[in-house]
Amino acid sequence: MTKEEITTWALANGWRMLNGFPSLCKPTRPSEAIVRLALKATVANVEVKKPAGKWEKVAGAGYPQIHPDPESGVPGGLGLLDIPGFTRLMQDNKDRAMFGQTPAGTKPKDTLASVFGPRRT
Repeated sequence: MTKEEITTWALANGWRMLNGFPSLCKPTRPSEAIVRLALKATVANVEVKKPAGKWEKVAGAGYPQIHPDPESGVPGGLGLLDIPGFTRLMQDNKDRAMFGQTPAGTKPKDTLASVFGPRRT
């Protein structure tokens, strides 16, 4: 897979672009990334944010070693299905993206006024 193919797969499966990286967010804080795909020139790395705020690489592979799983489509070689909790986190993020859930106390970004303009009387 190429960098573009991995990015396309990630965005179609609930990942969001945050700070230039396809990222998975905390269920309780959708604006805070806790997992990201650091897609470099020759390698793709899966990084997890430690409590202190530093990113730690947990898996990585060169693009030639990354192939989509025939059943699920998940890029193999990055350990996304092998690392405990990633499958659930990916599903939670995908569900949130599909159903348009927003954090409590905030308004959805796409309102009728933002789509059609202000209401005229």
